[in-house]
Amino acid sequence: MRIRGRVVSQPESRPPDTQDEPPAAQVPPWVWAPLAALLRLRTFAALRHHEFRLLWAGQASTAMAMWMDQVVRGWLMYELTNSPVQLGLVHGMQALPILLLSPIAGSVADRYPRKLLVLLAQGLAGLVYALLALLILTGHIRPWHVYATAFVMAIVQTFHQPARAAMVADAVPSCHLTNAIGLASIMFNVARSTGPALAGGLIATLGTASCYVVQTVCYLVAVRWTLQLRPETRPATSPRDGSTLALSFRQSIVEGWTFSWRNETVRTGLLITMCASLCIMPFTTLLPIFARDLLGVGATGQGGLLTAMGLGALCSAVLISSLGDQLPRGWLMLGGVTVYGLSVMAFAASPSFRLSLGWMTIVGLAHVSSYALVQTVIQTYSPSALRGRTMALFHMSTVVLTVGSVLAGMLAALVGAR
Repeated sequence: MRIRGRVVSQPESRPPDTQDEPPAAQVPPWVWAPLAALLRLRTFAALRHHEFRLLWAGQASTAMAMWMDQVVRGWLMYELTNSPVQLGLVHGMQALPILLLSPIAGSVADRYPRKLLVLLAQGLAGLVYALLALLILTGHIRPWHVYATAFVMAIVQTFHQPARAAMVADAVPSCHLTNAIGLASIMFNVARSTGPALAGGLIATLGTASCYVVQTVCYLVAVRWTLQLRPETRPATSPRDGSTLALSFRQSIVEGWTFSWRNETVRTGLLITMCASLCIMPFTTLLPIFARDLLGVGATGQGGLLTAMGLGALCSAVLISSLGDQLPRGWLMLGGVTVYGLSVMAFAASPSFRLSLGWMTIVGLAHVSSYALVQTVIQTYSPSALRGRTMALFHMSTVVLTVGSVLAGMLAALVGAR
């Protein structure tokens, strides 16, 4: 991909909000010596910045709660209804707020203080989980409670994600942005591995309510970290002609979509993400078919396939964090998504479980490299006043993924999973 005759990773003019590389941030003297030595490694460079440490810690807490919810909400619904259909509906309906409200959420993140938005989202999520725990403990929980709280949580996440993602670029200098997003990917993949396991252990030993109590605590911890962030100094201005607050929401949304389409770099990144979400990522929907019917390894084998993918994703995130902005991001963004698609094709054709494990590791490696690098490119080339709207479009890939999953299931029924 070229812009004015040059590769994306080597633009002719510096992207918006780019800063010259500052002197290396110092590790605070009070930090435990082994941890201080760890922070001096290039892999953890962004964590030397106080604001990013707070954001990263808060995101770690919310990610743990989110991945626990992926297990406990489905388990709770199945306990209440014994219906596989309602089990699918409770997850599928969460895509609706993302589809309908993401453009508004992006404009809100650019018009109002992002710290306040994140605090409100985290506080409301904590209240929802506390309410669910109370309903379960008192025996008043009903299926409609699960549906209603799932819908509310989807709305909360729709407004939370673009505001928090846009704050990352404001918390670190541009030379550490790729490292910061790589560190966020490491934390996200660790939470993806540990959160469901923790939820399963709690359900087995203490019951479903205990999961929601832990999730409430996670969000309270996230609120504590977010409160320590410094007040924002970002002016609520549009790069085009003045105050963003002077624009109507409709104009603000149109401005964000127009910028995202006209900026070749941002447009390319968004198109790569949307295409991958529609055509590649939905293959995970068919994993039960591959595990049970094609590879003959059952549910345990499916867990092994997901673990292999998670390990590949974790390795990729560590590499991105370690190499940071030294990476040729444009080429790796395109190359990563290409390898992603080819490795999924190879997995589909694999005749053995061991070979499939290897391909799933490569799938995870390529997925994170393309996804994290796309996010870095979009944030780097978006002005701060528009970053909330561009990140809202980026997170709308969740809706495209849902559509792709439905199409994958239909195609598997017609022509087979492979």
